[in-house]
Amino acid sequence: MSRNVEPMAMYAGLAPATRSSGSSIRGEQPARRGNKQLKRTFFLSAFAALADPASRAYYDKKIAQGKHHTQALLCLARRRADVLFAMLRDGTFYEPQLASVVS
Repeated sequence: MSRNVEPMAMYAGLAPATRSSGSSIRGEQPARRGNKQLKRTFFLSAFAALADPASRAYYDKKIAQGKHHTQALLCLARRRADVLFAMLRDGTFYEPQLASVVS
């Protein structure tokens, strides 16, 4: 991933945050910081995108990995934020890539 994508996800509050204290490092958790309105916008966008087959497949993949509904939606929201940033960076329009269906 591009090094410029992470700050945007951090600003939106979609990047995971690692908690640490001294020598103790706790696992990554959803960030509580960031722009709450932007995070909500990406979250609602991800929820609405579940009607799209490609987004639904990504969501289902995350559910199969053992993530809960909210966690899978946040993963999808992060992915959508990365795509939006790439579109803004490159000055392009969204072009969905048709994924091959694996049987």
